[in-house]
Amino acid sequence: MRKYLLLFLLCITNLYSVVSQDLLQSGPMVGYSTMKEVLLWVQTTKAAEVHFVYYEKENAKQRFTTQKYTTEVNTGFVAKLIADKVLPGKKYVYELFVNGKKIQKDYAMEFESQQLWQWRTDPPEVNFAIGSCNYVNEVEFDRPGKPYGSDFDIFTAIHKKNPNFMLWLGDNTYLREPDWDSRTGIFHRYTHTRSLPELQPLLASTHNYAIWDDHDYGPDNSNSSFPLKETSSEIFKLFWGNPNYDVIDKGGITGSFTWADLEFFLLDNRYYRTANNNYTTERQILGKTQIDWLINALTTSDAPFKFLVIGGQVVSSEAMYENHATFPKERNYLIEKIREAKIEGVVFLDGDRHHTVLSRMQENDNVYPLYDLTCSSLTAGANTNKEPLNAYKIDDTIVGQHNFGILNVKGPRKERELTISIFNKDGEELWTKKINEKDLKYN
Repeated sequence: MRKYLLLFLLCITNLYSVVSQDLLQSGPMVGYSTMKEVLLWVQTTKAAEVHFVYYEKENAKQRFTTQKYTTEVNTGFVAKLIADKVLPGKKYVYELFVNGKKIQKDYAMEFESQQLWQWRTDPPEVNFAIGSCNYVNEVEFDRPGKPYGSDFDIFTAIHKKNPNFMLWLGDNTYLREPDWDSRTGIFHRYTHTRSLPELQPLLASTHNYAIWDDHDYGPDNSNSSFPLKETSSEIFKLFWGNPNYDVIDKGGITGSFTWADLEFFLLDNRYYRTANNNYTTERQILGKTQIDWLINALTTSDAPFKFLVIGGQVVSSEAMYENHATFPKERNYLIEKIREAKIEGVVFLDGDRHHTVLSRMQENDNVYPLYDLTCSSLTAGANTNKEPLNAYKIDDTIVGQHNFGILNVKGPRKERELTISIFNKDGEELWTKKINEKDLKYN
């Protein structure tokens, strides 16, 4: 009798485990990291109670638990919970529980807290991945013909590089015609893209930060007139794990974060944007308020590399498509303010173009060169555009296939070196360039 009772209990336990597993829609995902807390994210298929347990890799006996949270339909069954018992410079393992049952995965679920290095050591080495334009097919809603998205194993290749974090440069999902005009549609598209199986191991053990461009904001080439822009902002914030949003109190997703001695400024190129063909008013992409906040923040920063992250190209002189060169007055204002304030170490990171290229602009010998790294596309259709009108492009950096970047910063304080490496979908290196901290200083 005891034998049968044990078998019965085992069957019941396995059944509960399967049921809990079925409640997991996507994730878990690791969001921002600081020295004292880390964001953990998960999405369920319906209302369920979720929490995380976590512990240092070197001390599994001391376990910590996040608060418990019941997911709700009106927030897409998303939970964002804080691991707030972390210590600086530690690596942690975490476990996900849904309705009290542990979710089993065959890949690592780990995160790290940032190091306390100031006044103690040189800054730590940092590796981060970048990419943009991620199209996940859904036949019933896609255009007829050849699928636009492909090579989803690229996320496995990124995962194998083991970056500290992934910085998503916009068009991280592609809203379709049925999605644009309803909250239900936008939730569906974000959920469908986030649930891609090949993406899950990367999300689970790499910290993730993001901006948007037109396709994860609204329709193609969308701007400030998009009627659901507040809904898009709400859902973007639910699905990503940045430490802050809308720091200028004007709506949208503008924010920033630091990692080691690096600083990243996450800019919003959609919420305030003038329509591309509207010449009846003052034309803007970022808007004066956002640019003035940016200049103020840049002058406050002492980071050797200050990364300005934006959905579209800034430095390129090719005044076409949605490049900043098509808004020359604002582009000039932005660059002139960077020069006027003597801000050093600026590097632009962007996507949008469905090919990769590094641009370098230096107006005269009295200023350092401004670099603009365009990294695209992850899975959306790639192109072989050679940017014939971009006077600042570096010819041997143009890539017309699915690719991603790994940026490495290392070296002692005041001698930091940035290495940019671009890889194909299989993780094979296509090109690499080095930029020293001293190269981005004024004479």
